[in-house]
Amino acid sequence: MEIWINPACSKCRSAIGLLDAEGAEYTVRRYLEDVPTAEEIRAVLGRLGLEPWDITRTQEDVAKELGLKDWPRDAGARERWIAALAEHPKLIQRPIITADDGTAVVARTEEAVRDALGRG
Repeated sequence: MEIWINPACSKCRSAIGLLDAEGAEYTVRRYLEDVPTAEEIRAVLGRLGLEPWDITRTQEDVAKELGLKDWPRDAGARERWIAALAEHPKLIQRPIITADDGTAVVARTEEAVRDALGRG
């Protein structure tokens, strides 16, 4: 299992604390330093069953600068969203846990972290 985190994020620290408390084996990816490629973002979206706009932090300054709120949210705009996430990783919702069973969750709550743990 891998968890994408920003160490400055309290939800990320909480998720790691819970993983540690449960004795989970996982790899930490500091995604602001080890930036995911567009292909990796596509793969995680597939595992999440979500679209790029579903995992975009639209309140970030860069999101406002890009005008993301006005971008279309449809198949034709999907690659534009993915490119923005790859170019500006701060826009990616966190933490994201990729489970060993091939799925993933946006682990912003204790319940979501426990869900990931249950997936192995």
